[in-house]
Amino acid sequence: MDLGVKDKVYFLAASTRGLGRAVAQALQDDGASVFLGGRTEETLLKTLKEMGADQNPRVRGAVLDVSSSESIENWIEEGLHTFSRMDGLLVNAGGPPAGKFKDFDDSDFDAAYQLTLMSAVRMIRESLPALRGSKGNILIVTSLSVREPVDNLLLSNVFRSGVNALMKTLSRELMEDGIRTNCIAPGLISTDRLEKIEKSTAESTGKNPNEVRKQMQAGVPMGRYGSPEEFGRMGAFLLSPAASYINGESIQVDGGLARSV
Repeated sequence: MDLGVKDKVYFLAASTRGLGRAVAQALQDDGASVFLGGRTEETLLKTLKEMGADQNPRVRGAVLDVSSSESIENWIEEGLHTFSRMDGLLVNAGGPPAGKFKDFDDSDFDAAYQLTLMSAVRMIRESLPALRGSKGNILIVTSLSVREPVDNLLLSNVFRSGVNALMKTLSRELMEDGIRTNCIAPGLISTDRLEKIEKSTAESTGKNPNEVRKQMQAGVPMGRYGSPEEFGRMGAFLLSPAASYINGESIQVDGGLARSV
């Protein structure tokens, strides 16, 4: 399928590794220009090199701390200075720490609120003028936890559900400007984040990490974790003109893990 992304420009937050990187790679492979955002310059430069930025002017990026409103403003300004347009925005951020209610105080909730919910609010707000001009679209990376709570991920359960509600509201409000808004909700995708969750679960249960991994994979009907590439292809599709009639949806990429309908 031709996604129709040639001559399009996509801004992708938290895209120097993991899920964001996979979406960026899929878009680049189909001919789009991509503007990456990464928390450290070292990681950003490494990823840009791996994606061939030295030979390809369609791959650029800047340092981005999604918990900082100033950093978000600077990132979008630099991206627009580089490419002069924005046809789609991937809203993405690292997840809040794993744990149960007893593990967190007010400061933990405040930090997760800034990282998970307010980062989405600020990125969308700053991008709207450019997206209105291109009639672009917004895709927000959330989690399986928006469909059903995940054990030991209290903060993600709370704030990613808020992000999902934001998406659903904006999918109606922003259509007057021709802007589609959707979420993509990964299940168990093989990333550094998932390794941290395995480790946290092992520590809280006293189990071996390998045992935790086997149990988690056994809970997926497909019997395995998803790959970043599988997630990336769906993300690229949802950001592309090929998904022009998909709006206000939360698309699960979870191998059938979620039991709810």
